[in-house]
Amino acid sequence: MDKTKFKKFIRTLYSRKIVIGASVVVAVFILAAILAPLIAPYDPNYADFAAYLSQPSAQHLLGTDSYGRDVLSRIIYGTRVSLIIGVLAVCISCIIGTFFGMVAGYFGGIVDDVIYRMTEAIRAIPQVVLAMALTAVFGSGIRNLAIILGISSMTGYVRMMRGQVLSIKQADYIMAGKLQGNSNFQLMFKHILPNSISPIIVMMTQQVGSTILSEAGLSFLGLGISAPTASWGSMVSEGRMFLLQNPVFALTPGICVAALVISLNMLGDGVRDALDPRLRGEL
Repeated sequence: MDKTKFKKFIRTLYSRKIVIGASVVVAVFILAAILAPLIAPYDPNYADFAAYLSQPSAQHLLGTDSYGRDVLSRIIYGTRVSLIIGVLAVCISCIIGTFFGMVAGYFGGIVDDVIYRMTEAIRAIPQVVLAMALTAVFGSGIRNLAIILGISSMTGYVRMMRGQVLSIKQADYIMAGKLQGNSNFQLMFKHILPNSISPIIVMMTQQVGSTILSEAGLSFLGLGISAPTASWGSMVSEGRMFLLQNPVFALTPGICVAALVISLNMLGDGVRDALDPRLRGEL
């Protein structure tokens, strides 16, 4: 993307106020994750049993949980967990799904049939159910959870990339590349992939939010991030038992999940509008 196209992309992306607001919210969460050791008022795992379920106060702005741990500090550190898992899982699913989708669409025949049927078999299983099954087998933790969520959500990339390749591989510049003696993998990675990357970028932007939501759901069920690591989903699960005593404990991490996921989806919609010339009214 040259400089002129990049400026046009940025101008189109931020032409709507809702996208600007979503970008600000996402940027705040990213900064909170990066600067967590500097801005968190307490150690997120420090238990002060004398401050059991404290209400919001000057000492603890969002109160404390059932172990006396500062809720604000745990929310700030939980941002790290959510973003790391969300981005890492999307990268894993994008790399695996894009590769297999490109291979299936380019070679066709039995290769396409095998990959496509396997993809449909995985897609037939609800993502959360598949992630729960894989978590039960391989265990939780940030690395395992990112890999599990990445594998369980790769089918969308396979289908999208396969469709892109099927429409591009008959183009004149691909035929010219074949005549010049380029290998199949050179054609795939040097010509087909760069010309089909836009919808992949849009899907990645939109999928980060759904992956974060899946991680929060698994943690809520006790299959995600294990204690004492701070996780928004596990905080909601712990706090639901104390809704009447300290509602902030459960509601605040839930609000953070909703705000981040909605903002990421809005930002993804903006990226889609900026990259698609049909939505910009150019075609």
